[in-house]
Amino acid sequence: MLSTVVLASIMAGAVASLLRAIRVEDRTQEVFSKTAASICFVILGASRWSSGDIVGGWLVAGLAFCAFGDVLLLGKRTFDVGLAAFLLGHALYVAGFLAALPIERWSWLILAPLLIVSGGAARWLWPHLGRRRFSVLAYVVVISVMVWGGVSATTRGHLPWTAAVGAILFYLSDLAVARQRFVQQSFINRALGLPIYYLGQLLLAMTIGAR
Repeated sequence: MLSTVVLASIMAGAVASLLRAIRVEDRTQEVFSKTAASICFVILGASRWSSGDIVGGWLVAGLAFCAFGDVLLLGKRTFDVGLAAFLLGHALYVAGFLAALPIERWSWLILAPLLIVSGGAARWLWPHLGRRRFSVLAYVVVISVMVWGGVSATTRGHLPWTAAVGAILFYLSDLAVARQRFVQQSFINRALGLPIYYLGQLLLAMTIGAR
């Protein structure tokens, strides 16, 4: 099994390189750094998975689709395909959380505040979305379910804390992505969103094999 510390260190270096590339508008370095950082969390998850681990299998598949989405979002013309890849990635995470804990046991106390936050985010984004209104709304629904499942499985003791925190960080990072894409472009969106995103994916990868 590859060392978590080694892969996390490589990922951190790649993310730092990615932020520098964005800052100085070095497109080649941006593509290389983002791809390298995303490959790291896929390798980490895959290296922790073992045959027969159903939850881990779903999570590895989710990590792979998210990494694919990362690469697609690098292209201006492949944003919608990248959004679809992330949507599938979240759906796979949901499947993993369902395998860990049936939905009837998910906490309604967690869902209530999540609905308020997600409803507020959807209302904030709605005037800026144009033709992507319904696809982004579907994305908000799926990622909200993903957070609900990750936090529920953690609080019920079926998954480690990394599942809940990883899911929440992923959710927060997507708010930064949405602001960058639809509301106001700014380096601060990337400076905050990207480290949060990769830390979230790292924690989700560390959930595999930790039960």
